[in-house]
Amino acid sequence: MAEDQMAAMVQTRADPQTGQPLSALGFGCMRFPRTLSGGIDAAKTERLVVEAVRRGVNYFDTAYVYGDSEETLGGILEKNNLRGKVNIATKLPVFGCRKPEDFERIFSEQLARLRTDHIDYYLIHNLGAVGTWERLRGLGVERWIADKKASGQIGRIGFSFHGSKANFLELLEIYPWEFVQIQYNYLNPMDQAGVEGLRAIAAKGLAAIIMEPLLGGKLANPNKKTAAAFTESTHPGWPPAEWALRWLLNQPEVTVILSGMNAMDQLHGNLQASREAAPGHLSETDSTAFSKARKCFAEASRVGCTGCGYCMPCPKGVNIPGCFTAYNISYGASYADGMKNYLMTVGVSDPDHYAGVRNCVNCGVCAKKCPQSIAIPRELRRARWRLDFPFLMPAVRLAVGLMGRRRRGGKAAV
Repeated sequence: MAEDQMAAMVQTRADPQTGQPLSALGFGCMRFPRTLSGGIDAAKTERLVVEAVRRGVNYFDTAYVYGDSEETLGGILEKNNLRGKVNIATKLPVFGCRKPEDFERIFSEQLARLRTDHIDYYLIHNLGAVGTWERLRGLGVERWIADKKASGQIGRIGFSFHGSKANFLELLEIYPWEFVQIQYNYLNPMDQAGVEGLRAIAAKGLAAIIMEPLLGGKLANPNKKTAAAFTESTHPGWPPAEWALRWLLNQPEVTVILSGMNAMDQLHGNLQASREAAPGHLSETDSTAFSKARKCFAEASRVGCTGCGYCMPCPKGVNIPGCFTAYNISYGASYADGMKNYLMTVGVSDPDHYAGVRNCVNCGVCAKKCPQSIAIPRELRRARWRLDFPFLMPAVRLAVGLMGRRRRGGKAAV
């Protein structure tokens, strides 16, 4: 193998419980390359997957609701005889499970799509609150999981999470999970589960799988001021995406970073970044660059919320840090990204317990506890005008219900 190819082989990190080597760079399969008509470009995707495996990537993350992602991945792995070289991670959609037999129906469909007889890493998708888990438990999910693990059809069981830190810490203790997937990046290290959640995962000896390391690609293409914070550092040659990945790999608690790569240059760049970045490899000067980058991004934001969580819990259940993060993203990145973050954090993660700005009753309890002296009720009203509207959550619940019914009918979601 040529020297440049050897240099781009990915490093591995051990699953803390099993010792199994997992590639520090994982392949997020939600953003496979697309054709002009909007479908997955099978040929481009195959080249990416095959090249990724050749370079040592052995963790591929997909989900039941990612359109044709499972089927595409399964076909590529079978065609190229790669199944034995990779770990497949996929997810059980919470909204699609309304009766006990739904677990088996969905799982069987996933096995068929993925052309496999087992799932290495299986997740409860976007588990947002204890109440949701209790509903699944009432349907018999724990017994079903135990049966699947005993048969070898499920290797490791975990959950993915978008929601409040308090909910995350509760969920972490409610079941003997074997790995966890959280959203985490240098821009919002206190958002959702945050750094406290990451450390809690590590304290339990679990693998931590990181999603959205580049915030949907936004950290790979930051605004000029944010980019300047890195180019003026001691490593001006590192591209923005590399800085983001290195920030994560600098933390020993991180096991796998999922990147939704849809072009060969993205794959090669991420492989190069993750080749040898190890815990403790960043300097104090590098840490200063990240602080400057956050400050530059904050200047394009509207609320100076640090995500510390001192304002929580809200008496009315509002996920205040989550709402402000989404609000800031809607200005600092794009409105679409802000709305996506808002829905995932306060709506879709637990549709039965809405945690959005519409719940605010202007009691002011939060503002008294805020170390940044933010007029929280006033800013929540502004966030409401930006992100929420009267029919938002009814529309979300309707869409979730329709998707669940379509899935039960055996049709793929669009």
